[in-house]
Amino acid sequence: MTGYSDRINHAFAFAAKHHDRQVRKGTRLPYITHPANVALILARYDQPDDTVIAGILHDVIEDCVRENWTREMLEERIGEKFGTEVLDTVLLVTHRKVDDDGNELDKQEKKADYLQRLALANESARWVCAADKIHNASSILADLRRTVDPESVWGRFSAGKEGTIRWYRAVHERLKGLGFSGPILDELREVTEALELYSDIGAGHSGG
Repeated sequence: MTGYSDRINHAFAFAAKHHDRQVRKGTRLPYITHPANVALILARYDQPDDTVIAGILHDVIEDCVRENWTREMLEERIGEKFGTEVLDTVLLVTHRKVDDDGNELDKQEKKADYLQRLALANESARWVCAADKIHNASSILADLRRTVDPESVWGRFSAGKEGTIRWYRAVHERLKGLGFSGPILDELREVTEALELYSDIGAGHSGG
């Protein structure tokens, strides 16, 4: 059972430092609450320290290139502090800005590239991917259940309601198609279906 360790504590400190002043999209919640919840999901499934640590750090390279920190510097620091296995896992679940030929990717191409690279991902990266999507989808569902204005929630996302739900469904289907299985994949399917169902119900209510 994964529990407290100095490395996990160090990973939280590192993530908190780099996500400092960042908040969750459309909320006032400190961004660090997201990687913390991803770590909790992974720990709940008894994943090893390296996978939990990668979950804590999974958005650092993608979201924290700013001020005096370049992508290369962040990669180097993560590798030095937490090891190459953790770094490799983080990179496998990081959306790339350019492809292998150096061509810049637009939003849709980034998502397609992410799904394609899951075929190359290690088991740890697939666990982090699933936990990440479970928390994001669960957060949206919780916000929808609390609001009287669903559009205020969906308006946070450039893909809108249909595109956002379709993305979670695509990740689930991709992981399933690659042979990744287990209770966490069932949880991802369940929360995606709940989001889909709730949104359909919400749409029906708004038109009634």
